Amino acid sequence: MMPSYHISSLSDSATEIVEPVKVSVIIPTLNEEKNLQHVLPRIPKWVHEVIIVDGRSTDKTVEVARSLIPDVVVVMEKRKGKGIAIRTGFAAATGDIIVMIDADGSMAPEEIPLFVGAVMAGADYVRGSRFMQGGGTDDMELYRRLGNWGILMIARVLFGGNFSDFCYGYCAFSRNAIKKLELRSTGFEIETEINVRALQTKLRIAEVPSFESPRVHGKSNLSAVPDGLRIVRVMVKEFFGARLQSNSAKTQEVKRVKKDETAA
Repeated sequence: MMPSYHISSLSDSATEIVEPVKVSVIIPTLNEEKNLQHVLPRIPKWVHEVIIVDGRSTDKTVEVARSLIPDVVVVMEKRKGKGIAIRTGFAAATGDIIVMIDADGSMAPEEIPLFVGAVMAGADYVRGSRFMQGGGTDDMELYRRLGNWGILMIARVLFGGNFSDFCYGYCAFSRNAIKKLELRSTGFEIETEINVRALQTKLRIAEVPSFESPRVHGKSNLSAVPDGLRIVRVMVKEFFGARLQSNSAKTQEVKRVKKDETAA
């Protein structure tokens, strides 16, 4: 198991002791043997544990992960879907702060201290943003950029908030925040569910700049139109589900008050 360090700054070589904190990094994988060498060696050495949630890869993903980080935690998940993998990783994590990052090399592990620092500064949920100062992307076609903007606008209308980016899965959480989210999604839409429920449960949310690079090897499993529609469906479901829950709670409160008045 990796050693735990007392992190006090946003550098990889923090030395000043402030408070003990354990950081878990979750990486879902599916046939990523060629990409892991571009990700795992770049993870800060003070990270407490790296958790690979593997969706039954048919290549040497697990073997490569163990060769790069001998004490990596490998969780074999037979069920399909990124949402399933993320939830499984959350359940396996033992850290106080949990970071979620992709295995394809598009997200820079060197940015992990930014996410950890924001949580240590008081945020419950920290999102990476490609569209705030300091962020950027080399892996987004115009139609995807427009789709991301459209989904972001829908989210603002339905749930409020001031996210500058929406469809990006580089993020970090405090352990308590994950418990409050009560996640259920099984696929890529879990990132939307996280964003929406973070707003609904009034978590303290922060954004940090992040740069997205092209996937190093292979092709993405994302399908822009179908996955975009799934995201919109999740938002609509969450919106009306929250309204129904709120109305039900109000109805129960009215009944309780009337019952108390009758009893009096």
